[in-house]
Amino acid sequence: MATYFVGDLQGCYDECQALLERVNFDPVQDKLYLAGDLVARGDKSLECLRLVKSLGDSAQTVLGNHDLHLLSTVYGIKKPKSHDRVDALLNAPDLPELTEWLRQQPLLCHLPEQNILLSHAGIAPQWDLPTAIACAKQAEQVLQSEQCTALLTHMYGDSPTLWHNDLTGPDRLRYIINAYTRMRFCHTNGALDFACKTPPQNAPTDLVAWFELPNPLYTQTNIIFGHWASLIGYPTPSNIYPLDTGCVWGNHLTLLRWEDQQYFHQKAMKPYQ
Repeated sequence: MATYFVGDLQGCYDECQALLERVNFDPVQDKLYLAGDLVARGDKSLECLRLVKSLGDSAQTVLGNHDLHLLSTVYGIKKPKSHDRVDALLNAPDLPELTEWLRQQPLLCHLPEQNILLSHAGIAPQWDLPTAIACAKQAEQVLQSEQCTALLTHMYGDSPTLWHNDLTGPDRLRYIINAYTRMRFCHTNGALDFACKTPPQNAPTDLVAWFELPNPLYTQTNIIFGHWASLIGYPTPSNIYPLDTGCVWGNHLTLLRWEDQQYFHQKAMKPYQ
């Protein structure tokens, strides 16, 4: 039995299949965890969703910002973006089933036996483990309820940027979703910044990567995430695992086998962007 983690697929279905074949992934005994953003930008988002859904309990994804935006598109809150290349998905006969499955997926996976937290973008700098779990559950419950469309409608926006336990309503849910799906840089006081997307070494001096802030959780827990392809080559702490290696931008897709800490890479098979 092996446990695998893979970075952002973003419609790169062929590369994902190639990696799974290379490691002889066996859905009967192996488990695959995905760091979110299954869809958008690559040209096989439909195939990616069908693949992960078809694996049942052998696969578990967290939600990324592109996955949530897809839900907003399906529910008519946003219009499709041409560069997201999701026309085939939006016209698929099984779109209702795929949509319902997608909105049931979590923002956070906690694997206590391996001391792992998996989310798309990371863990907010003010959160300890109980808070991180509780916040994810709160947003997930709304997403999976009849209030789903209201949540998706109000999730867009960059504020609030600082976490407070007394945040309520849309502000609280927006912060939770932004932290789990959009976070990269923070100011030194822990406020989220959404404007800067460069590698950390090129960032303004008043910004730091979220995992470089002094949160005890960042040193006590293995944190696996995607979302930030420009971290390629950046030295992260040994327990911080960034898995988005920009396949959709012409780089490669990365798979991590947890038991022996071995990485597998599949070069992009075509230029998507």
